[in-house]
Amino acid sequence: MLDSVDSTALHPRADNGAITVQEWVYRQLKERILTGQFVPGRSVTLRGIATMLGVSPTPVREALRRLVSERALEVHGNRRVSVPKMTRRKFDDLCAVRVSLETLAAERAMPHVDADHLERLRRLDAEVDEAVDNGEINRYLHRHREFHFSIYELGSAEVLMPLIESVWLQFSPFLRLVVSHIGVDYIVDRHADALNALERQDHAALRFAIEADVREGLGSLTESEWRDLDAVTRQAGDAPAP
Repeated sequence: MLDSVDSTALHPRADNGAITVQEWVYRQLKERILTGQFVPGRSVTLRGIATMLGVSPTPVREALRRLVSERALEVHGNRRVSVPKMTRRKFDDLCAVRVSLETLAAERAMPHVDADHLERLRRLDAEVDEAVDNGEINRYLHRHREFHFSIYELGSAEVLMPLIESVWLQFSPFLRLVVSHIGVDYIVDRHADALNALERQDHAALRFAIEADVREGLGSLTESEWRDLDAVTRQAGDAPAP
């Protein structure tokens, strides 16, 4: 059991390297947030997370501090944390920041996109479409993110990627909430347009495709649907923290 080791101990990785338990916990929690496994508004306890991951509370506490600093989580009393609730204003702000960061990252990546990268992106886009058709929400969220990040990482990854990841940590749980409670009709992507722009090395078309991908779909939520989502979030907040 990992409970007996501290946060500086090493944890095995699939590639035969090793990372600290604290880093492993951080990555596990980040992935769960990015795939919407933490419901906005619903609190979880430090001890509940430790039990879920099979570790002691110490590395969990350290990982949570990092995620709180990245605005992925917020702290409540009694050692509880939750994904912050989404508001219309926050949603609009996150979309604006995503557009600014991701269009810049995509443009900087464009010169580095070769035929092999395009083929990989096409395969990912096909998997996104297949996941939507089959109603596979987890797979959709994974492949949609992988498609975008596979582009952005080819550019100025050292500076831009941590910023982009931080915004996705705040955005992704709400995307999962919408897809789970309203349906896949709001899943609109411009991946094909982005691929065509990358192939043509067309900067303006790429910027348009990325911005449209960010803003379309969820941006068309009605007031009634926002109220329904608010009610779901409040109900989740009333549930006992595990």
